[in-house]
Amino acid sequence: MRKTFLVILIILNMMVLTGQVWPDGAPPFARVVNIVFLSLSLLYFLSSFMGKRR
Repeated sequence: MRKTFLVILIILNMMVLTGQVWPDGAPPFARVVNIVFLSLSLLYFLSSFMGKRR
C-alpha cells in the first residue's frame, strides 16, 4: 500500500516539475494536479511522522 502511494506521488511530482520547468507544456488540468500532489504529500508526511512517534 505504501509503495503504491509513493509511486503515485512520484508520478504526480514529475507532472508538477514538468509544468514548472516547461510551463507551455503544462496540461489544462495542471492546477488540479498541483493541489492533489500537495495534499497527498502532506497526508503522507503527517502519517509518517505520526507513525514514528508511536
